[in-house]
Amino acid sequence: MKAASNTNPGPKRTTLQNRRQFIKSAATLSAAMAAAPAVVTGQGAPRLFKVGLIGSGRRARGAFENLRNAAKSLRVEIRLVATADFFLDQAQTAAKKYGADEKFAFGGAASYKQLLETACDLVILAAPPAFRPVHVAAAVAAGKHIFAEKPVAVDPPGIRQFLAAATSAKAKKLALVAGTQRRHQATYLRQALALQKGQLGKILGGTLYWCQARGSIRPRRETDTNAGYMANNWMNWAEMSGDHIVEQHVHNIDVANWFIGRPPLTALGVGARLRRPTGNQYDFFSVDYDYGEGVHVHSLSRQIPGCYSRVGEFLTTDVAEIMGGGKVRRFHGKEVTFEDVGHEGDPYVQEHADLLKSILDGNVLNEGENVATSTATAIMGRISAYTGQIVRLSDLLTQTESPFYNLAFKPAALDFEGASDIELPAENKAPVPGKD
Repeated sequence: MKAASNTNPGPKRTTLQNRRQFIKSAATLSAAMAAAPAVVTGQGAPRLFKVGLIGSGRRARGAFENLRNAAKSLRVEIRLVATADFFLDQAQTAAKKYGADEKFAFGGAASYKQLLETACDLVILAAPPAFRPVHVAAAVAAGKHIFAEKPVAVDPPGIRQFLAAATSAKAKKLALVAGTQRRHQATYLRQALALQKGQLGKILGGTLYWCQARGSIRPRRETDTNAGYMANNWMNWAEMSGDHIVEQHVHNIDVANWFIGRPPLTALGVGARLRRPTGNQYDFFSVDYDYGEGVHVHSLSRQIPGCYSRVGEFLTTDVAEIMGGGKVRRFHGKEVTFEDVGHEGDPYVQEHADLLKSILDGNVLNEGENVATSTATAIMGRISAYTGQIVRLSDLLTQTESPFYNLAFKPAALDFEGASDIELPAENKAPVPGKD
């Protein structure tokens, strides 16, 4: 990583959304969904949401399918009106699949600008994570409601840019929901409610896992530019994904922050690159997150084929052991009767249902601060492992004199929009702690 000039320092400080209010609001939204009437406008016609996809690949199409299913539960209509992708053929394929006019299928790194000029009122942002802060800021400026896939940045300047956009979205009453679907999953919501009420004791520590084989590898094609190669093979470039601790393990980290009710103060981590055949990411990370008050959480993320797999969150309180979204093993005290949160459905659909319902109610849901804080937590762990140094959350958000405050990946998102091709980072070379 290379230090870059700070062009958008963003807010000087950030605070977590009040946990009690968030859980209460999520449960209220879910309960209301169960009995939601048809929402109509004009002469009794259902409310129509015009949707644009920025990033039109597999994840974007999956999110659009989830949105359509959510719309059925609310009896509103969803119509895809525009698509954008670095690769024009991806935008055209999505447009054709879902009935959008292909003249509104845009290609290239700057194609999101063309899409945001169309009549869409809701956008799904599912391009590689490196582009998320730029896309969110542009969507908010254009007055669009947003579903943004996680993570929402790959470096500290990106986090601050995203936080500034999330604050602007709140002021404009624009919905901003993130792809951290566990926050919309009934089993997790019930545990969060019980924790908030003190029924499961106080969290003392825990361990987070995302250990599995690595994701897809896309070799360089003869027609690929440097930018095209990185955009297509984005899951293996830290500049594009933030590395897998940020891109994937953020789900588990988000649960820890949510259940504990605050982010960690510091991260101290290790990691290494051993077997990856492409890109420049690490194969594994092991990070100690210090949440203060004696609470430490161990984060273990690994992407190596042929190894034992485990994904989940295991948090210990003074009275129980909690498996996130799963079993609760009591050490002593009464068993807990978990409360109904109003739904038992697919959380990938429910996150979109909660998004739509909040727009219809006029009480728009804004998850920007939560997902930004969890993304920043993952970035802390990566920077610590890459450098061998202890990293504070304040180093990313408020301490302008910190060597990590302006630590930014190069190439950055806007470099892909330039007239010239980007410079390809060294492949199959990863940071060495204590040196890089």
